[in-house]
Amino acid sequence: MYYMLSELATFLNSSFKGNDIKILGMNTLEKANKNELSFLANPKYTHQLATTQAGAVIVTEEHSKHISHALISKEPYKDFGRILSLFNKPQGSLQGINPQAYIHPSANVDPSATVYPFVFIGENSTIEKNVIIFPGVYIGENSHVEENSTLYPNVVLMAKTHVGKNCTIHPGAILGSDGFGYAPTAQGIQKIPQVGTTVIKDNVEVGANSTIDRGTLDSTCINDNTKIDNLVQVGHNVSVGKNTFLISQVGISGSTTIGDNCTLAGQVGVAGHLKIGNNVTIAPQSGVAKDISNGKVVGGTPTVDRQTYLKTLTLMPKYPEIFKRLTKIEKKLKNQ
Repeated sequence: MYYMLSELATFLNSSFKGNDIKILGMNTLEKANKNELSFLANPKYTHQLATTQAGAVIVTEEHSKHISHALISKEPYKDFGRILSLFNKPQGSLQGINPQAYIHPSANVDPSATVYPFVFIGENSTIEKNVIIFPGVYIGENSHVEENSTLYPNVVLMAKTHVGKNCTIHPGAILGSDGFGYAPTAQGIQKIPQVGTTVIKDNVEVGANSTIDRGTLDSTCINDNTKIDNLVQVGHNVSVGKNTFLISQVGISGSTTIGDNCTLAGQVGVAGHLKIGNNVTIAPQSGVAKDISNGKVVGGTPTVDRQTYLKTLTLMPKYPEIFKRLTKIEKKLKNQ
């Protein structure tokens, strides 16, 4: 498969510089060859334009003067992703419903779906058009997977889990597991049954080995276009808004609400029953113990505003020296 440089420019609704050449794939500036397209998104790699062997590079107008063949772009990284999708061959090679899958007689599986061997689809579950279900997937009773969604190997949808349109659930993710509900009693720890549901809306992506618990009575809900990285834990009755990023190892405790357009960076921990507003950014390894209002950028444990957080990071390496100086001052004052 190849594309002419002019075809890619048309696809991006942009212009190109140089001869109209064949492009067979994409690669980094450092490793690309004369048949490959590369991109410059970070200005610190501008020097590599002088040495790259790439046939052409996606660049802004400003950087196009440094190379002979270019695709002109206002957003090179975004357009890199769009073109990369043209060369991206979807995983998997089978089509149709394999007889080695177990499908309960009451389940409704659209004939256009692809169901690999060793899939389990439970009672009264619905699988819509063009869904792809890889080996080892378990879909519990009364679950629903909407059209064009993909469930990669060993995904688990426990009973009453709903996955919307155009979703991607990566290997090992578990949706609808029991929430962490227990009550200490005189007789020991009593489990609180978790009888709610898990709802994943449209265009959501859930990373490998992430878990999203079912609600206790109501639903745990992930809204449209939200992207969840690997190894993320979302507790029971949590609601995550639209267009939000949850980065690797984020943990969200039960009954917390997170708004639209938020980013929780790696290893952020969020306590339960909190409200995080829209357009909030939380720095890595932060601990959230109170509500955060709209538009805030915070970090640290407990979280503080961005400026205070950055000052703290700058001062932290100096704490031992500051402590020594303070101790000396205290001794002098004591001896006066």
